[in-house]
Parts: sequence; C-alpha cells; structure tokens
Amino acid sequence: MSRLFTFLLIGFLAASSAVAQNLTALARVDAANSHLVDDSAEVHLRLRLSQPVPFRVFTLDDPRRLVLDFSEVDWSGLSTDDFDQSAAIERVAVGAIQPGWSRMVATLSASYAVTSAAMSTEGLAELNLILTATSEDEFAAHAGAPETSAFSLPKAEIVTAPRPRQTGDRPVRIALDPGHGGIDPGAERGGIVEADLMLSFARELREVLLRAGFEVILTREADIFVPLEARQSIARAKGADAFISLHADTVAEGRAHGATIYTLSDEASDIASEVLAERHDRGDLLAGVDLSQQDDAVANVLMDLVRTETEPRTDRLANALVDGLRKNVGGLHKRPRLEAGFSVLKAADIPSVLIELGFMSSTQDLANLRSAEWRAKAALGIRDALLDWAIADAAEAALLRQ
Repeated sequence: MSRLFTFLLIGFLAASSAVAQNLTALARVDAANSHLVDDSAEVHLRLRLSQPVPFRVFTLDDPRRLVLDFSEVDWSGLSTDDFDQSAAIERVAVGAIQPGWSRMVATLSASYAVTSAAMSTEGLAELNLILTATSEDEFAAHAGAPETSAFSLPKAEIVTAPRPRQTGDRPVRIALDPGHGGIDPGAERGGIVEADLMLSFARELREVLLRAGFEVILTREADIFVPLEARQSIARAKGADAFISLHADTVAEGRAHGATIYTLSDEASDIASEVLAERHDRGDLLAGVDLSQQDDAVANVLMDLVRTETEPRTDRLANALVDGLRKNVGGLHKRPRLEAGFSVLKAADIPSVLIELGFMSSTQDLANLRSAEWRAKAALGIRDALLDWAIADAAEAALLRQ
C-alpha cells in the first residue's frame, strides 16, 4: 500500500464542505453495528460512528500492527474482545493517543496489506477497511507511520544546563508519573482501570505534597498516552529533583499483595519483576512507539558515569519510601524493595523509583486502592519519605560542595 494513500484518507474528508463543520466533534462508536469479519481470503473491519471524522491508517512492523487514528472517537461501550475472534487479529487496543486524537491498534498474526479503506459520510458514518494477505517483504516495505502535521515529531528543545542539585535552599520539585493512560489502560479488574486509578491518586498525592512545601509536576493530567521516554523528558525539562512512577498491576491471584518500591537494574530481582517490567514497556508498542532499540553506546557510557552519583541517592529514596509507607499503611509486599529494567526509570540524572501501590489481582489490595482513607494514608507515607529524603539529600549535597 502506498503511503500516499494515508494522506488521502485525511484529505478527502476535509474536501467535502458538507461535512467539514463536523470534523472536530467527538464521534461515538456504535458497537452493535461494528464488526470484524475474517473469511480467510480477506479481513473486513466495519466501524460504525455517529459522524464522520478525519482518520488515517498505516501499518507497523516488528511486531506487525495495523494502526487507525481518528480525530477523535469515544471508545466507551466498545469491547475489544469482539474484535479478537479473527485468526488474523491477535489483539486489539483502543484509547487516546494525544489530545484530540484516538487510536485503534490491531496486532496482526501475519502480513496483511490494507487494500481498501473508506469512510461513508451519509447519515451515520461507517469506516470500511479491507486487509489482504501479502508477503513479509511487501509488508515491511510499506510499514511505517507517515509524517503529517498533526503527528509530526516536536521541534527539538533547546538544551539548558541541568538544574543544580538541591541543598535545602529552595523547594524540592517532585515529578509524579501516573502509569499508563490513553490507549494503554494498564491493569483492569472489576471495572477499575489502573490508568484512571493512578491519575486520581497522583492528583491526591500532589495536593498532599504541595501542602508540605514541595513543588509538583505530573507527567500527564488526563487519560492520554505518554511514551515512556517522554515521561522522563518531561521531568527533566521541568527540573525535577526526583521522579516517582505510580502503578497498581495484576499478577496471578494470591501470588502477590502489598506495596513494592522498584529501582532500575538490568537484571530483575525475580521472574515476577521481569514480567512486570515487560508488561509496562509493552504500552509503547501498543501505541505504535518503540524506542527500546535506540540506545547509543557512547551515551550509555556517559549515563553510567552519571549514575554513579544518582544511584545511591535513588536507593536512599526507595528505602525512605519503604519506611514511610510501612509506618502509614502497614503491610507491604514480602519483598518491598525490588529491581527491574523499567524503561521509565532510565533517566541517569534524576533519582527515579516506581511504586506498585498494590496489586489489583489481590482482593485486599484492590479494596485498599479504592479506599479514600487508605490512599490518604499512603500519600502521607510518601510525603514523610520525601521530607526525610530531601533533608538527607541536601545535607549530602552541601558536604560535596565544600
């Protein structure tokens, strides 16, 4: 499929003055009349919407994915399980990708080309898309996200000098990172979604920290997708002194419960930690972003040098969080301090930790996470930990400057 085809998909709607006035409004999915039909020769996707909206379609390789972007669609009421009955589609995910844009990603079991894609504009809009089997070489040749004004890469930021390490003479700035978001909802159980729960807790924690004299930034303020590396970039651009990523995952029932504090390591503390790290990082693949192979050898050496100073500061932060949470909420995970290769923790110059507040697969943990009283205690525990850490960190920094 020619990439020019993708641009035409967006352009043909704008050319119609009859529907142009509706192009920026939110379209709702008619789930009852949306279907995926696989007859072995072709895969036909029919997506019924309340009104026409601009869209684009493209494919990505390794793994093979079909990506549909819309401006924009309300996915509520649509169960992606309804689309998982095709041999050609292994998994479907939907959600927000950035403000004003929604995304559907279908992981393909084999190489398929988009041979037809059109949206009717008569009454209720309907997107009809046809996939046809193709060779791996042909698929790879046409895979890749096209550049458009709405999705082009942002301009390079002007690099400024790093913020000096805090010595107690200014407010400490904390970056809170609510895990997942948008097309990557994270864990789900009983109608509770990890991305929503962590955003709510991050807002509650922000208020507690602000009242304690901290400055606080959030890596996302809404249910939108933010790539993992971008979360650290936001913290760095805002001059954060510490970075805390907030999560509440799921594991096999009965196997884990209680809060856990993670720090970065190439080797995970155990198999469960390794699986969690892989699951967290998968969100970037779901959204069509994969920066896992973009490390530069020279940059890695330089970052390792920076980490010689940051790593002990990170360990002290993690230990303080264990103490603070234990004193305020009691039971933690049987091993509350663990390590794993979470991409979101890879900033070399900012002490960074990931808190699994609990496991949604645990009945008790889920009840705690849904309890405003428990969350308030957890926020106080994190506040106390940050206060203790900031004092000790400032004292060390003052000694190093002498």
